[in-house]
Amino acid sequence: MLTAIDNLLDGSKRYTMEQAEQDAIIFFGFVKQLEIIGEATYKLTCEFRESHPETPWHKMEGMRHVLVHGYYLISPAKVWLVINNDLPVLRPQIEAYIKEEESGTDNSAA
Repeated sequence: MLTAIDNLLDGSKRYTMEQAEQDAIIFFGFVKQLEIIGEATYKLTCEFRESHPETPWHKMEGMRHVLVHGYYLISPAKVWLVINNDLPVLRPQIEAYIKEEESGTDNSAA
């Protein structure tokens, strides 16, 4: 999840939304990274997600379903908003959860 977030944040520095929209391969590369985040979210245990309610797990998983199954409905503007507004908030949360796991503070993660 953290790698996908970093890929998206790095990519958003190299491409504008307009550039990504004009090149389907680049655009769907961004989409795939968001799918990876959603799939990783789906794989987390209920206990872990419930113990970290500050993260919008349900929305993350829901977005993954739209990206995978409703790909024809994808809004480039929405993708860009998520990358620029939500991922900078999500990244430190995920990093903290990883540190919790490594230290053994929280035993409920997947």
